[in-house]
Amino acid sequence: MKRKQNNDMPRGLTVEVRNGDFNGAMRRFKKLVQEAGVIQELRERQQYTKPSELRKRAKAAGRARWLKKLRKQEQDRGY
Repeated sequence: MKRKQNNDMPRGLTVEVRNGDFNGAMRRFKKLVQEAGVIQELRERQQYTKPSELRKRAKAAGRARWLKKLRKQEQDRGY
């Protein structure tokens, strides 16, 4: 059973150019793409990453965030 597609609605991310302001529309489009995570997903799909490697990277990123937080706390205290 096929669904009938609504052809009058654009698919994907779209931005309307208003008053010929292409640069403003481009900024809005880049922001939408960034928030949707399109570029990040593209980079992730360029090559296969083993699940163990993903866990290793996530753990390293969490540790880096934690150490950064500790450094900031120490700096605030004046050590």
